[in-house]
Amino acid sequence: MKLIQVMLTALAISGAGSESLAQFKGQGPIQGVPTESRPVEKQWKGIFPFEKEQVFFSNDFTGARLNKANEIGKRTYDLRIEPENTPVNGSPWYAFKVWANQDGPVRFSFSYPDKVKHRYEPKISKDGTHWEQLTFKEENGIRLYEVNPGKDTIWVAAQELTTSAHVDQWIKNLEKKQGVKSFSIGKSTLGRPIQAFRFGNDQSKNYLVILGRQHPPEVTGHKALVAFTEALLSENAATKSLRDQFQVIVLPLLNPDGVDEGFWRHNAGGIDLNRDWSAFNQPETKAVRDFLKKEITGDKKLLASIDFHSTFDDIYYVVEPARKGNVPDLVPNWLSSLKERIPGYLPNIKPLYSEPPTYTSFSYLFETYGAESLVYEIGDATDPEFIRTKGRVSAEELARLLNEFVGSK
Repeated sequence: MKLIQVMLTALAISGAGSESLAQFKGQGPIQGVPTESRPVEKQWKGIFPFEKEQVFFSNDFTGARLNKANEIGKRTYDLRIEPENTPVNGSPWYAFKVWANQDGPVRFSFSYPDKVKHRYEPKISKDGTHWEQLTFKEENGIRLYEVNPGKDTIWVAAQELTTSAHVDQWIKNLEKKQGVKSFSIGKSTLGRPIQAFRFGNDQSKNYLVILGRQHPPEVTGHKALVAFTEALLSENAATKSLRDQFQVIVLPLLNPDGVDEGFWRHNAGGIDLNRDWSAFNQPETKAVRDFLKKEITGDKKLLASIDFHSTFDDIYYVVEPARKGNVPDLVPNWLSSLKERIPGYLPNIKPLYSEPPTYTSFSYLFETYGAESLVYEIGDATDPEFIRTKGRVSAEELARLLNEFVGSK
């Protein structure tokens, strides 16, 4: 399939519901962005050899993306990065290995389909685990990056490589903590398990749901989810009380195919999963919908949900303040408390609930269950220490407010 020009303008993260929960329930799919499956471009995997200079690039590993490599100068290469299909959000993911049989610098630049802009500054690693930022030099209007691998392999990626195997190992480590239980809620388009785990009081009728990684490159959002979740499992008084009064369900990787296949944005059905929360054409969103339908029944209540993402800067997308769910004013009180707890921090908050249709996860959970919902966005280059601090404080403050609400009933 010949790739057509990538549309530059990304679909806005938007979605709105009907004016009340009662109006929404019982309706059929709300018309929004089409989410029927579309073909994706299968990426060729292997080694790109440059025998004369004894320089080699490879995309033959999980999470890789490198479509072409062309020599443009002595030990200097243009690396072509293309999406899984089009139209697609302009968030070009790349990941590859480079090595050489002779010492000396290897330089490379990136090129993308027409009008797609470079987004992620590359990170490099010698072991695929520990990463550092790579800087560039500009020559003749071209942004060039330089490494000196020798015979050692250098990993290069848009963000730290975090595949489904990494997430699975994280979950296994958490299972060592008392009360954490892992399971799968279904299969992805390509048959990968959709991982989940739960903790807290399994007899409680109060639920908190945490979602993540609908979009493959959004690694900083995953880091925030990790920090937030680990804080909920800490010995802090508020989080311990939350575990006594709530069931917490975490779905950390909703798009394992997109992550492991090295996609820019979509699942293996060629669709942005965060646009498929009314039609439910994709198996990943269907699995979440069907699991929650079986889980949240009778007098059980989903009181809050958080969907973790990454974007250019830290921001919270929230339900319009006039719309009230199961815990009125929870979100504004929560975000206000972060400003008080983190010195010098001013949360960037944007209501994103204006007109129908509803087709994003946080709007679906609000409209269907009355869950106080928001999108927790982390900037692409947000400092890792701040991500951890904000995750910890966010967890403690949300726990405190939810405990107060339950205690008042």
